[in-house]
Amino acid sequence: MLEPKGKLCTLTCFVDADHGRDQLTRRSVTGIILLLNNTPILWVSKRQNTVETSTYGSELVASRIAIEHMIAMKYCLRMLGVKLEDSSMMVGDNMAVILNTTIPSSAIKKKHQACICQKIRECLAAGFIGNGHIPSEDNVADIMTKPLGKVLFEKATSQYLFRKISNSDIEEKEEKEEK
Repeated sequence: MLEPKGKLCTLTCFVDADHGRDQLTRRSVTGIILLLNNTPILWVSKRQNTVETSTYGSELVASRIAIEHMIAMKYCLRMLGVKLEDSSMMVGDNMAVILNTTIPSSAIKKKHQACICQKIRECLAAGFIGNGHIPSEDNVADIMTKPLGKVLFEKATSQYLFRKISNSDIEEKEEKEEK
């Protein structure tokens, strides 16, 4: 591993799931956006491998997938010599998932969900990640799971280095094409 150099970087993960999105198989869609210092470096929109019977189950599976991506990204960045904060933040809009993964006494009845919860709890206990709640309308990962209208899409993407195209940009492009 290279010696970490440069300024301290922050890794943040937005996670969301759209329960039963696929009309044919009724599988949910996981949406993940991983930010390094507020810059998107990884984004995932993928149908889940399992059929979940509840929104809670699909959000829990999405959180597990997000943690696996965070582990891999932290390892990759550390091997490249990037100086990272010890704890990364994972935020989602499902309060039940956040409470059940942060409170060790909560009991999960389904075995596969209990295993997922245990993995998330281990990461939280080790201080590897922090778990937080964000209102659904502010969750950037929504762009990876749901078809959003123009206003909601622009609201979600405007603060994360997505450039708005203005009329002057279009005119400049047309002038260059004419030359």
